[in-house]
Amino acid sequence: MVLALVIGAGTALVVFQTRHEQDDATRARVIDVAVTLAHAPSTLGAVRAPDPSAALQPVTEGIRRATGMDFIVVMAPDRTRYTHTDPERIGKPFSGNIDRAVAGETFTETYTGSLGPSIRAVTPVRDRDDRVVALVSAGVTRARIGDRVEEQLPAILGIAAGGLLLATLGSLLLRRRLLRQTHGLAPAELRALYEHHEAVLHSVHEGLLVFDATGEHIEVSNDEARRLLGLAGGEVRRTDLPESLQRLGSDAVRDEMHVTADHVLVVNQDVVERDGRRIGTVVTLRDHTELRDVMGELDSVRGFADALRAQAHEAANRLHTVITMVELGHTRQAVDFATAELELTQSLIDRMTGAVAEPAVIALLLGKVEQAAELGVELTVSGDTALDSTEPLTPNEMVTLLGNLIDNALDAVGRDDDAWVEVAVRNDPDGLFVRVADSGPGMSEEVFTRATTRGYSTKTDHHGLGLALVRRLVNRHGGELRAVRTPESAVVVRFQPC
Repeated sequence: MVLALVIGAGTALVVFQTRHEQDDATRARVIDVAVTLAHAPSTLGAVRAPDPSAALQPVTEGIRRATGMDFIVVMAPDRTRYTHTDPERIGKPFSGNIDRAVAGETFTETYTGSLGPSIRAVTPVRDRDDRVVALVSAGVTRARIGDRVEEQLPAILGIAAGGLLLATLGSLLLRRRLLRQTHGLAPAELRALYEHHEAVLHSVHEGLLVFDATGEHIEVSNDEARRLLGLAGGEVRRTDLPESLQRLGSDAVRDEMHVTADHVLVVNQDVVERDGRRIGTVVTLRDHTELRDVMGELDSVRGFADALRAQAHEAANRLHTVITMVELGHTRQAVDFATAELELTQSLIDRMTGAVAEPAVIALLLGKVEQAAELGVELTVSGDTALDSTEPLTPNEMVTLLGNLIDNALDAVGRDDDAWVEVAVRNDPDGLFVRVADSGPGMSEEVFTRATTRGYSTKTDHHGLGLALVRRLVNRHGGELRAVRTPESAVVVRFQPC
């Protein structure tokens, strides 16, 4: 409707402009004809002849027909006509304004004369002494001008109709495209959908990222996602995400653990398709940081329980052995056997108690020694271990750090007959130092970097979060984490003194 109104108004304006241009062109033509005839020497000679009409009438009529004028009148300064289209009007006075022409001026006017409304020009005829001896008027009726405009109307209306047709087709195509892009939703439905979208987007407590079809540009990201990933406001691309999330790929992902600088996230990814065409990718993020910390503590408690269970089992076996030896009469050998076992266990406990001030760390190390023994791995605590404080770490963080490093080392050594792990923890002038060495093959710098970025593991049945959690903890306190081979493989952590 808007286009129809615009085209209609434009057409009316074109018709009006055409009429105006025709009037201007007619004024120019009537002036040219009148002035040309007035300047002709034959006109001056005919005016001075005894019968001007006989000399001028055939000439003016020939010129009128040739130039398309409706009338050409030659008159005396007193308005007496010498010529006229209607011969009966010759000799009668001219109707119209001539004062300006008598004064020597050429002018045009719109006037209703004997032939009806017309655009006419009036100009003087001068003799050699520059006196006005006659006047010439040439004109075209408005009816003829209207006919000329009407001759152009079919072309104007044809162009307008073509424009209206193109506008209609364009509107239909635009409507079809809009309906396809909006899936046939009306404006009110689109508004409601947008309002619901905004309400849901900012109310859900999970992080949400929606990628475009290329998978590189993030079209939607809610507040929780920006908080969890530390994203600033404005446009976000995949390259702005943490390194592990940049490598998600384009396939579906289910409950994959990722570790960022501040959070442990459970990540799910789904590909969205419509009519067999990929239109985007949706990634959801759940914060499991506190849950992971609690699970880490639970794993430590489970480790202690397993160690105590193993010790109880071993103690029962030893007790049965001692009782049997006594029943068999080998009393001396029974005392020696029991005393040796007690001395070995007590010696390790005494050394740990003397070197480490934190009970949680002592319990962890003793539990890991028993766990390693069950796995057939020799786990030893180096003689230079001396820990009077866990600062800058809390005791729980120290347990997380040591537990994950030792578990990683136990996984690395496998089930070799001569497998071993050595732990060193100490406070020195350079700060807190932790070193866990093992007999495993070690990791290259590239593999170690991948293992500390997120849930990467060389074990197919392992989530691989241990080193990633260690990296997160080290980064939180501004420490240093590196893998060395001097000559055995080891992971070294150092924190600057507080």
